[in-house]
Amino acid sequence: MDSPQLPNPTEEAATDPANEREMLEFLDSASMVSRRPRRGDLVEGRAVYVGRDGIVVDIGTKAEAVIPPQEIGAFEGDTPQVHVGDILVARVLESEDEEGRTVLSLARAQEDRGWRDLQTTFAEGATVEARVVDVNRGGLVVSVQGVRGFVPLSQLIGAWHAAEGDEPTETRLEARKGTLLTLKVLELNRRRNRLILSERAAEHERRLKERDRLLEELQEGQIRQGRVSNVIDFGAFVDLGGTDGLIHISELSWAPVGHPSEIVQVGDEVDVVVLGVDREKRKISLSLKRARGQPWDKVSEKYVVGQTVEARVKKLATFGAFVEIEPGVEGLIHISELSDQRIAHPKNVVSEGDVIQAKILRIEPERHRLGLSLRQAQEESDAESWQSATVSYGASGSTVGEMFPDEAAALNWGQPAEDFEPPSPEEGDRAS
Repeated sequence: MDSPQLPNPTEEAATDPANEREMLEFLDSASMVSRRPRRGDLVEGRAVYVGRDGIVVDIGTKAEAVIPPQEIGAFEGDTPQVHVGDILVARVLESEDEEGRTVLSLARAQEDRGWRDLQTTFAEGATVEARVVDVNRGGLVVSVQGVRGFVPLSQLIGAWHAAEGDEPTETRLEARKGTLLTLKVLELNRRRNRLILSERAAEHERRLKERDRLLEELQEGQIRQGRVSNVIDFGAFVDLGGTDGLIHISELSWAPVGHPSEIVQVGDEVDVVVLGVDREKRKISLSLKRARGQPWDKVSEKYVVGQTVEARVKKLATFGAFVEIEPGVEGLIHISELSDQRIAHPKNVVSEGDVIQAKILRIEPERHRLGLSLRQAQEESDAESWQSATVSYGASGSTVGEMFPDEAAALNWGQPAEDFEPPSPEEGDRAS
């Protein structure tokens, strides 16, 4: 007789639904414990709660993971906008806190990525965007890609050191707090947590790129608008929007120029003509006077022979005086046309800088020549003055009575002799 087959306790336990659930829970718990991240790990998860007390993140473990408020953003004004459902990458600060939760830091992960990206930026010599989060006497504190950096005063655009009577440097720097700057990395050392940046270097980089673009774009004969950036003895530099071109003193005006400051000042907005572009030497030649037009082109429209004009004596020569009737338009008064008397030298009649009236004798716009006469202008002026006096006081040969009829009537001037009655002896005695 066969003996009864006893049940296998292992098989029985495995087929028991209650035991099966307990086993699955145990295995799941053991798996979760084994997958719990360690301090310093980078983990990825989905935000399931976002509030003022922090962010709860599902990272796939049994216990929840949390990001405290102070670990959301690296700096003031740099806190990222997180919403439920967003996928986040964070650094593990604690594998398990007192409540069994994993504590994460979004800021630390952001900073780690920032250092790596900044290292690449530094190696490539590129620029970065950074927001000013704090100021001190030495410069600006900025947040760039989650990393704290510093921009010294010497690397800021403009003059920031306070002179006597100026606002303190820190007060003036406060106005830049919260602004976004374009900067270039000067020094980077993650081990020492040191990041130094420069606004000046970034601007220089921008201008170099803009200059290269303009050099390719500019063509001779173009009219461009710019701003006078500097005035020197031999000309003026004009910023065309990223690079400077030079207006030589000879191209500032059609008239002679003693010093460029007579024509332009720093900050003036001007239109200029591109005279030449040396792409190899990266130099641009400009002209101000050509953009304003040649004044001789309109001389025939504005002036006629016989017209009397105001002129300024510019230069004296033995044969006459050169005068200017408008900027760029000069003419000659020959020595014979300076006076109705014979003179040895024009300085006997006029001096440089005198403003006089001169009559136009001839106009030669093609040759840029103008002939004038001071003598004839004065003669015409004297004739007009005499004619005016004649109208007011009578013609030559008029009697006093004709010139002053009212006064003559009161004194009986002009009365015929036969009608004149001499005073009596008594009246004569009284008169004497």
